[in-house]
Amino acid sequence: MKHRNLTDEQLVDFLKSDDKAAFEEIYNRYWYKLLGVAYHETGTREEAEELVQDLFERIWHKRQESVIRHLSAYLVVSIKHLAINYVKSQITQRKFQEYLIFNEIKQSYATDESVQFADLSKAVDEAMKKLPEKSVEIFKMSRFENQSVKAIAQQLNLSEKAVEYHITKSLKVLKEQLKAYHSDN
Repeated sequence: MKHRNLTDEQLVDFLKSDDKAAFEEIYNRYWYKLLGVAYHETGTREEAEELVQDLFERIWHKRQESVIRHLSAYLVVSIKHLAINYVKSQITQRKFQEYLIFNEIKQSYATDESVQFADLSKAVDEAMKKLPEKSVEIFKMSRFENQSVKAIAQQLNLSEKAVEYHITKSLKVLKEQLKAYHSDN
């Protein structure tokens, strides 16, 4: 009861001389105000309460080294500092979590993509086996080597119509064989 009438400066002096009652008076005088400041910064009561608790714990442990001229201002600045550091750590942690999730998705997607590509390549090879040798040769020249119909016709000594026929036939067989890999999206 005797500490209730003391000024902040007197309470700080008693605090430095290990007076628990002075510490309790400071706590009772400022905890609600500090809780409001911390809550305003963090947005959650639970975190705000924890930060206020941390601040008072630090004050008690550093009571003899701390230089406190204006107790109210010191406490408000200290709780704001703790709250801002807490928020920064949460943002950093959240960004790191997002990075990990994004990276995991990216790796999973890349793995899925390479598996799908391997499956598709195998399916294309299987479909090509169902084509006549001449059709396969023309199709590869057209689609994989990007040669024109005219160039293929000259090279294989065929008419352009014959080359177009083989390409159309190849595309029809491939389309039929690869329906499972076709998406309307």
